[in-house]
Amino acid sequence: MTLLQTARPSSPTRETAGASLAEQAYAFVKREIITMRLRPSEVLNEAELMALTGIGRTPVHQALHRLVHEGMLTIMPRKGIMVRPVSLDDVLAIIDVRLVNESYCVELAARHAQQHDYDAMQALLERSAVCAAAHDIEGMMDIDRAFHLAISAASRNPVLADILRGLHERSLRFWFISLSEPHHLEDVHEEHLELFRLLRERDAEGARQSVQKHIEAFRATLFNRM
Repeated sequence: MTLLQTARPSSPTRETAGASLAEQAYAFVKREIITMRLRPSEVLNEAELMALTGIGRTPVHQALHRLVHEGMLTIMPRKGIMVRPVSLDDVLAIIDVRLVNESYCVELAARHAQQHDYDAMQALLERSAVCAAAHDIEGMMDIDRAFHLAISAASRNPVLADILRGLHERSLRFWFISLSEPHHLEDVHEEHLELFRLLRERDAEGARQSVQKHIEAFRATLFNRM
């Protein structure tokens, strides 16, 4: 395991402050996987992770096995735990499911969104503009996810929101790859602005077409990067 030597320090973030040690270890390792600081097919060393995070063996072990259960890591007999390779087939399957479910989601959001939903989206878009200008890939990735979750909440369908939350979690590593493409951060910000405008206008059909275009642009960018 070589890449972790250049990884960022593991000081608790706003998201992990106050969390259990296992939760902190989980959040750290997951972030390293998503951002490719832990590369696909890299074999992990628990002792190195313990030294890097300052967290003991049991919480680190629990975190790794949670990530195995979530499909981000794979147990290799006699070798240890490996970062799951990036699979184009996996993401294409996810995209197909997103196209169906997010199209329906934005139609519902266009009909049922309330002012506080619009306020939340607007705040995210303001942060998105800053991230795009600064070429902050990780920041944009977090905002991209939060923006889609805000739309899911506005749909007023908690079952659909749960389905999409799972799909977005499985898409995070691919989001990072796509956002690493030059100019794609600006494109994503503009696509979100268009979708937000259509949601505010309660244009369900326009929002459906907009989110489909957004997801197809994600697919095309991945093809260029993988």
